[in-house]
Amino acid sequence: RFSTKNPFFKPTAKPVVSRYPTPTIVKFAREVIRELAGHTPLEKRAMELLKNGKDKRCLKLCKRRLGTHKRAKAKREQCAMFLRAAARKAK
Repeated sequence: RFSTKNPFFKPTAKPVVSRYPTPTIVKFAREVIRELAGHTPLEKRAMELLKNGKDKRCLKLCKRRLGTHKRAKAKREQCAMFLRAAARKAK
């Protein structure tokens, strides 16, 4: 355990990574790849869980596979968005 009184071991703020908007060509390329390749096994399973109303289980699955809570929430939201888009298309 490190000494908390020593200033060397005090937690420091991480530098902020600047987030620029994704270029349009990159967005287009990702859309094309998604359309051709389809969904990953993780996304398929997550969407199945969301269909059955198991949001928390979906989040747990994503967190286990992706490593962080933030990434898991983003993936769950992405899968929910795919389901909404599919429902819109079906109408």
